[in-house]
Amino acid sequence: MKKIISYNVNGIRAALKKGFADWLKQENADIICIQETKAQPEQIDSMLFEFLGYKSYWFSAKKKGYSGVGILSKQIPDNIIYGMGNEKYDNEGRVIRADYGDTSVISVYHPSGSSGTVRQAFKMEWLKDFKNYINELSLKRKKLIISGDFNICRLWIDIHNPKRQQKTSGFLPEEREWFKSFIDTGFFDSFRKFYPEEMYSYSWWSYRMRARARNLGWRIDYHIISNTLETKITNAYILPEIKHSDHCPVVVIADF
Repeated sequence: MKKIISYNVNGIRAALKKGFADWLKQENADIICIQETKAQPEQIDSMLFEFLGYKSYWFSAKKKGYSGVGILSKQIPDNIIYGMGNEKYDNEGRVIRADYGDTSVISVYHPSGSSGTVRQAFKMEWLKDFKNYINELSLKRKKLIISGDFNICRLWIDIHNPKRQQKTSGFLPEEREWFKSFIDTGFFDSFRKFYPEEMYSYSWWSYRMRARARNLGWRIDYHIISNTLETKITNAYILPEIKHSDHCPVVVIADF
């Protein structure tokens, strides 16, 4: 069994100052997919992770202090692929993939469209291109675990007060429609496999209005997994009590 965690840390260096390393040691996961590192590889203390038993792999944005993804792994992967082969997105450090035998684990950080129309248009373009990238990859790598911050609430039960959020980036009808079409190409949402109707289970909270204390959250962090692996997924859950970031870790247990 492998415990795989996805965690948008909202700055790896800031998270380390809040006890991230101690939590990692205690949690003892096999693979941790990290998003929003906000750091260049040379700014990350890889020896610290080595001391905790992890090989670390980082793919950073060209722009310093922005975006960036990583994978921590106890087992050395057979292969690491940096980026998705599209310079427009790879310049923002949004995808890194680790191959373990015939299974691939991807750490992905989808763009946010909340800053305005330009970035929302970029996000919609990304969603189309990411779907094409994954569908093409699936022809060669049929067992995918896509872990990360999708910046979209998939279902009405994935967001507080959904009626009021219809025009908010991250819950736009066209974003949810994209998510449905993506799932329909051969994937499932691991958390909803085990908790299909559970409400008030979120992975991100605004820093404003005491949102986390009041649990006014969004579920935007996922492990989206190939249907070919469905019998190998034994559990999935969220860790809302872990607070190194405005997100919390999401977990899946996989037998591969």
